[in-house]
Amino acid sequence: MAKRPADEPDGNHDPLKAGQRPVQKDNGDEAGPFEDEFEDQFESEDEVLVAGVDGRPDEEREVEEKRDAMEVDQKTFIPGRDQLAAGESLSPDTSTYEMLHNLTTTWPCLSFDIIRDQLGDNRKAYPATVYAVAGTQADSRKASQNELMVMKLSGLSRMDRGKDEEDSDNDDEDEDENADPILETKSIPLPSTTNRIRAHQYPPENSSNPPNTVTATMLESSNVLIHDVTPHLTSFDTPGTMITPRQSNPLATLKMHGSEGYALDWSPLIPQGKLLTGDNDGKIFLTTGEEGGKWTPDNRPFTGHQSSVEDIQWSPNERTVFASASSDGTVKVWDVRSKSHKPAVSVKISDTDVNVISWSHQTTHLLASGADDGQWAVWDLRQWKPSTDNNNNGSISAAPKAVASFNFHKEQITSIEWHPTDDSIMAVAAGDNTLTLWDLAVELDDEESKDTAGVQDVPPQLLFLHYMDTVKECHWHPQIPGCVMATGDGGFG
Repeated sequence: MAKRPADEPDGNHDPLKAGQRPVQKDNGDEAGPFEDEFEDQFESEDEVLVAGVDGRPDEEREVEEKRDAMEVDQKTFIPGRDQLAAGESLSPDTSTYEMLHNLTTTWPCLSFDIIRDQLGDNRKAYPATVYAVAGTQADSRKASQNELMVMKLSGLSRMDRGKDEEDSDNDDEDEDENADPILETKSIPLPSTTNRIRAHQYPPENSSNPPNTVTATMLESSNVLIHDVTPHLTSFDTPGTMITPRQSNPLATLKMHGSEGYALDWSPLIPQGKLLTGDNDGKIFLTTGEEGGKWTPDNRPFTGHQSSVEDIQWSPNERTVFASASSDGTVKVWDVRSKSHKPAVSVKISDTDVNVISWSHQTTHLLASGADDGQWAVWDLRQWKPSTDNNNNGSISAAPKAVASFNFHKEQITSIEWHPTDDSIMAVAAGDNTLTLWDLAVELDDEESKDTAGVQDVPPQLLFLHYMDTVKECHWHPQIPGCVMATGDGGFG
């Protein structure tokens, strides 16, 4: 601001006391009032307070700001429902994540499994560490590049939410939490694309050693390979460990399937290993692990499905019982002791393919299913009645009412899994590029739960929605509460 030249002292001013304004004397008998150049704008202190920061009332300024503001975030964007305009992209709200990392691999890995480790249960410290196995889907012209990937992901830090000044003294303590992620891998060559992979652990002969870990991989070629990945996992934490080519050879190559398949599950109750595999011909085979590392398949399949077997789940509490889902729209429950190899229960639950199922390990009479029409549901198996077919052909019954059913997703359900310790929490992946988390404990008649911030057609049980391109599989980490890992065309998240 320009300075005013100082007036020449003329000796006509009286001495001033603190807070007084100068008064110019004239030649008359009376002194005129001081002329305030701001008098026309503010006549009183009260008027200054009303005028606001720019000389206008706050209400007037706020109306103008709203009128001129860009229309941003005026509508909640729901992937799978809403479409991005040209030039638009989605980015996650990182304030809603405790941890978020992305990993890109050379070839997509559309199936994976998380390996339990020796770092402890219910752990909440950061950075986190995750062990996993995955199978690749290399381009058909480069099938020789397919591999089984044994992975260790470490240095997985929590989200950086910024620090207050009072936290500056803890910088040294938080340094490890903010470490950069590290990916270590061991590769096992595979002759074909992986359709599905699952891991199984059993106790070691020496209790001081970590558990033995084997994997079963269903290939596009219809073969099932069983590998021992224990040395590969051990090598991550034992410097100098060398993996010999022989250790990467399969323990067994199972060739009983006449077509490729996607259904695969290990029994959680049989340590030596019992493996179920289902194919596109509707056949299910049982393979049993024996002493000496031998794997023996039963060449007589379980039959009853009229189309491809999409998923299989062993019962979490009955050693001989399993369930299967099929593109014929049914879920069937079986007992491996049955000499007929026919289902004990067969229920039609969808007019489309039933792609995935998940059996609750906490409430063992609950089974969740996900179908091709985007609907997923929870069923009470106590309401499913055994077949009354005298010929034991597994007659199909109409499904009783589901315990819960949701049609929020508008594309096929590709993965579904119960939370490992909370029987009300569910993770669901779908073809609309979303992974959602649900809380079935939310009551439908709870007025507070009905508040969805004005977003239409959103069930109150929906906890969280994460966008992930072409997400195919999701799994909860059994030892890190709230941690979900998923895979799709764009890699892991």
